[in-house]
Amino acid sequence: MTRFDSVLIYDGECPYCSVAAKALEQVDNLGAISWYDETAQSFLAAQFGDPPFAMVLVDRSAKQVYAGRAAAEELAGRAGMPTLVGSLVRDNYETIARAVGVATGRGRAPDDVHERYELTDSGQDLFDTLAVNAVEQDVRAGTGQ
Repeated sequence: MTRFDSVLIYDGECPYCSVAAKALEQVDNLGAISWYDETAQSFLAAQFGDPPFAMVLVDRSAKQVYAGRAAAEELAGRAGMPTLVGSLVRDNYETIARAVGVATGRGRAPDDVHERYELTDSGQDLFDTLAVNAVEQDVRAGTGQ
């Protein structure tokens, strides 16, 4: 069994996104893994078909997957931020993502997925592998991207 009940899939090549993921270290039972990791890609393909380029939060116990704005808002709430901050993050997700993309030279906008989805059976089957790899690339240990 893994130590994480939830895993954040984030743009591991984006320095700002990596810092934001690291800032979530106080959130219990939350691991993080780069979107570019093969395990993350396998999970996203199983969950969505075509892996969306977006911040994704997978919650095994709730059997939910949050993407884009929904993930940002859920993470803000789990980090103990006031509801107003969560709403601001949700409402400005695309603007923030575009600005970070320009600042980092990413040249790629996040995909338009911003909902909460039910964790599919295929996604559930891959969660343990995703969580184990999140442990190995845990941003809290300074080894993740």
